Amino acid sequence: MQYTILILLMSSMLLTGCSQHQSNTVKLVAHNDGQVRQRILLDDGWRFYNYGADMTPDALIYDIRPVFNSDEDDKAADAEPTAAAHIDTSDIKHRVLKPWILPTANDFIADTALHHLRPEGNPGSNFAFVQPDFDDSNWQSITVPHDWAITGPFYTGDNAVVGGGMGRLPSPGVAWYRRSFTLNAADRDKAVYLDIDGAMSYAMVWINGHLAGGWPYGYASWRLDLTPYLLSDQPNQLAVRLDNPPASSRWYPGGGLYRNVWLTKTNKQHIAHWGTTITTTDVSAHQATVHIRTEINNRSADNVAMTVKTEIYPLDEAGAVTAQPVARLKDITVDARASGKTAVIGKIIINNPKLWGPPPQQQPNRYLALTTLWQGENLADQYETRFGIRDIRFDAKAGVIVNGQPVHLQGVNQHHDLGALGAAFNLRAAKRQLLLLREMGVNAIRMAHNPPAPELLDLTDEMGFLVINEIFDSWRRKKTPLDFHLIFPDWSEADLRAFIRRDRNHPSVIAWSIGNEVGEQYTAEEGAAEARRLHNITQQEDPTRPTAAAMNYAKAGMPFAGVMDIISLNYQGEGIRDAPAYAHLQGIRTAPAYASFKQQYPDKLILSSENAAAVSSRGEYFFPVNRQNSAPVADGAGGDPTQLQVSGYELYSAEFGSSADKVLASMAQHPYVAGGFIWSGWDYLGEPTPYYQARSSYFGVIDLAGFKKNRFYLYQSQWRPELPMAHILPHWNWPDRVGLTTPVHVFTSGDEAELFLNGVSLGRQKKLPGTVRLRWDDVIYQPGKLSVKTYKGGMPWAMSTVETTGQAAALSLSADRSRLQSDGSDLSFITVEVLDSAGRTVPNANTLLSFYISGPGKIVATDNGDASSLVSFSATQRQAFNGLALVIVKTLKGQSGTITLQAHSSETSSASITLNSH
Repeated sequence: MQYTILILLMSSMLLTGCSQHQSNTVKLVAHNDGQVRQRILLDDGWRFYNYGADMTPDALIYDIRPVFNSDEDDKAADAEPTAAAHIDTSDIKHRVLKPWILPTANDFIADTALHHLRPEGNPGSNFAFVQPDFDDSNWQSITVPHDWAITGPFYTGDNAVVGGGMGRLPSPGVAWYRRSFTLNAADRDKAVYLDIDGAMSYAMVWINGHLAGGWPYGYASWRLDLTPYLLSDQPNQLAVRLDNPPASSRWYPGGGLYRNVWLTKTNKQHIAHWGTTITTTDVSAHQATVHIRTEINNRSADNVAMTVKTEIYPLDEAGAVTAQPVARLKDITVDARASGKTAVIGKIIINNPKLWGPPPQQQPNRYLALTTLWQGENLADQYETRFGIRDIRFDAKAGVIVNGQPVHLQGVNQHHDLGALGAAFNLRAAKRQLLLLREMGVNAIRMAHNPPAPELLDLTDEMGFLVINEIFDSWRRKKTPLDFHLIFPDWSEADLRAFIRRDRNHPSVIAWSIGNEVGEQYTAEEGAAEARRLHNITQQEDPTRPTAAAMNYAKAGMPFAGVMDIISLNYQGEGIRDAPAYAHLQGIRTAPAYASFKQQYPDKLILSSENAAAVSSRGEYFFPVNRQNSAPVADGAGGDPTQLQVSGYELYSAEFGSSADKVLASMAQHPYVAGGFIWSGWDYLGEPTPYYQARSSYFGVIDLAGFKKNRFYLYQSQWRPELPMAHILPHWNWPDRVGLTTPVHVFTSGDEAELFLNGVSLGRQKKLPGTVRLRWDDVIYQPGKLSVKTYKGGMPWAMSTVETTGQAAALSLSADRSRLQSDGSDLSFITVEVLDSAGRTVPNANTLLSFYISGPGKIVATDNGDASSLVSFSATQRQAFNGLALVIVKTLKGQSGTITLQAHSSETSSASITLNSH
């Protein structure tokens, strides 16, 4: 199978014809140019109200939900999903609002006969919170993006209201957001839309007391037409109701308007929402053909002759236009259909294109398509689309081929939260995550298991990551009692079409994943039929990319497995519960399955969409150490149920998973596998396997605070073989282990190493075939210095040392960025290290720290990476965890100057650091 694609970024317009630059170049107009299109960020000025846990919320419900007795919060991640519960609607006491919300989906339902008709009436119009004159001055003043639950407090105990699975944070509940805006006189004849990038969840929106619509899926981006309800001579009042059910997720969902909210103003004739599609064919270093489809929305009652013009500009690394256009398409004039949409298609050849591809072998070059819409001599609209020119092929033997070069997928799975910042999207925090992953050698991201913030895909475009973009974790069968299965029958088509239209122009997106471990794997041809329906919708929206659905149960001979374009396997490739150490466990048991899928589907690409599910706590080590290369974590066997910690020797996994060692060896044995995605890149809130009394996962290669676990270096040694590196574990502070066996392991990109303890050689070892670590399992502990010298091809390669340190004596603060923008959203991530008197990090120090800030900044969160810590992220006093802690500082909007952060401890001297906001 072969797919050739070009892609673009966030909006676009149409192109056709002429490859030479014309003298009548269309000037790039400011994003908020008042003459045509305005896109206004509604970030501040919001008021927020959340019903308390002991309060009864209002009765403006979307729909009736099933009653459940247990949320099975700590149910095994690979447990079989079950059929939806029956809902008894015979005794509905309150009128549900679903019939008024469903019409919002109509633009994304292909069969017009299935479009929803809005009933008469205006439910909720008499409710106080939607009224313009309601006094919300005593509500909380907040900025968006906003996560109402992240500051806690955490729920504790075995029978908590919210258990470990959803992060022990108060995300369930009903809340309201209110904000007003005033239109200009020039807006009287405009079309005005509310664009919401993500609202968790069951959003319903009133404007000036009128129910305008909504969208229940919390990860969807969507638009509402506000035009019919607007006032031009007084403030317009928005009111947004959100309703987060309990037992609705297998991880922390967050709560609130947690992504950006925009007000978009256009003329009556304009480029439609997500109205451009860019693809490319015949891509080479010498030329590429760019195809652009543009959809015009004409809101007037008459056909209107419109002309579409498009120019293509190159972008620099920062995404700025720095040159004249490289191409201008032939103008296209068309009669735009009255009260409807009209599409036009054009193409152009670009000579010597700068191709988009993943570093380090290639560069993520991008372009901007500027499309303008004209009515005669009058400019009606302009639309920008950032895109990349690239050729992607999926080969059953060679894997993913980008611009003629095979690229082995060195990927990770990422959930949507940003650690201590919660679900509220922040561009700087997201980029920090990606930078650390790239340092490890990651070149691919799977969005698990939902659409990401659109800005995250802007970053993957900019940085050159390959993306598997995923939308659903469940279909009609449920994983938790109140998850997405409740709305899937009504919304799956609209959600899927909207998801693809939003993201189809991103060059980083290489495939669509339409399901993760869905229960329909178990239902034979019935489940395959559902998969086929979704596959067909995906291909209708974007025939240039392949489809996938991650399988942890369906075997090669089952009907579900054959539906998708790509064979996407979760854990099955290297086998599930098949190794000797896992033989006693219950659950799915699968022998290594790559070969069987290859035999059944010789012409399909195979990838490992989830693998490993290894678990560990940074800096924690338990003895004895398992002598096998992979074992399930258990109490007293890699895990400590009292401390809620897992050993950092990186040999232990969830019951359904494997160690990194086993996964990497399996990959090497099956070179036709295109690569894989670790579960997971970063720790994330919720799903704290194996200890559900904790708050966050143990799966990450990087902990929740952004500190590297030992596994980071194991993968780096394999994924960046050209980088001279060596890493020793464990630390060497073991006063209670003098004279006891304390295994030492080394990760290195070299092929040979010699270990020394206090200058005495403990032997020189070579890596054996199929191994990724060097082990000295019989080292007898004595304090001092442990060092390793590594070699590659017989030549010295890299060195590393760990030492026994003294007691905590000092603190050290270091910022990832010290020069910030005073925009109210820029962040600095400050690492606090606990040092001994010689300036060495004390690797087992859990010192209590207090933080103080002065100047135009604020402490928005603290953390230490300890999954068991239930200290609020908003606390300014926190223990270090194994020598480290994190402070996140945000600038104050519009205020410049010096920010000073101080750290104090009764055990050590104090320390401070200065930042500059400008």
